[in-house]
Parts: sequence; C-alpha cells; structure tokens
Amino acid sequence: MTIYIALLRGINVSGHHVIKMERLRQIFETLPVRHVRTYIQSGNVIFEAEEQRTDALSKQIEETLQEALGYEVRTVVRSAEELAEIIARSPYAANVPAEQEKLYVTFLSALPTEANIAQLMTFQSDVDDFEVLGHEVYIRCRESYGKSVYSNNFLEKKLGVAATTRNWATVNKLLALAKA
Repeated sequence: MTIYIALLRGINVSGHHVIKMERLRQIFETLPVRHVRTYIQSGNVIFEAEEQRTDALSKQIEETLQEALGYEVRTVVRSAEELAEIIARSPYAANVPAEQEKLYVTFLSALPTEANIAQLMTFQSDVDDFEVLGHEVYIRCRESYGKSVYSNNFLEKKLGVAATTRNWATVNKLLALAKA
C-alpha cells in the first residue's frame, strides 16, 4: 500500500462548496482506499491505496466527488514520497524567509508546456518570487498571498492546467501526518 495525499481545489472557500470533513471522509471511504484522514477544512485528504498513477487516482476521486456532491472538485494527488521530494527541492525553504515572507506551493494537475512557462516568466515581480519545477510552482511572497499576483487562478490561466495552492506549513504538516 502507498500513502497518498489528495489536494482538493475550491472547497470551503468563502462559503462556496462547503463540505464537512466527516462527509468528505465518508465519500473517500467509498473508494478502494484505507485509513482515510482529513486535515483542516481546505480539502486535504491522506489515505492508503494500492500503488497507481496519481493522475488516474485523481480522476477516480473527481468522478466520485462529482457523483456524491453534484459539482466538480478538481483534485491533485501526490504520494507521500513525492511530497517529501517536493519539500526537499524547494528553492526557497533553505533560506529561512524573513518573518513577513510566506512560502506557498501550487500543485499542478499536469506538466505545463514550455511555451506557457515562458509566458509566465514574463510576469516576474519585484515583490514576489516564483519558480516552476515540474508539477509544482514554488512561491515566495514578501507581503501576503492575498496581495500576490501569483494567485491560484492566475497560475491556472497562464500555465493552462488545473492547480491548487497550499502554504508551506500545511505542506509540511501533510507530510508529517502521512509519515505518522
């Protein structure tokens, strides 16, 4: 069995697509998975399943959620091993940021094209930094994510793929819970 983390996009945000974590856990338990746990209200689910491609697992979860909830919930899945690699390769975490700086990871549902990455690179900012590495975008905000141009919606539009963003503390907590 492999430990996976499902990152759901757009639930429990500003009163839209509200779902209790108990209900979300119950929906996941209808899938061929075990040991389902949720973390905070923003749609983080840790579970065990037979090893498989994460894109196929994402699709299966999305279809199950659509059927149970009646609306689309984009889902990005990473294995615990992949999440550990994502944390290890952060271009910003090694340099402990100033207290006002915040780190985020945007998890992409697919690899963006080189052309889309090149287009995104034209939006470099003096305020915030970002780096696209594989299926993730690492973001360092010097003010706040709410003021950053590199919002989840902005990155989705520029890169042409679905995405969901988590702050650095949540990413690290998810890995700790997956290892527990």
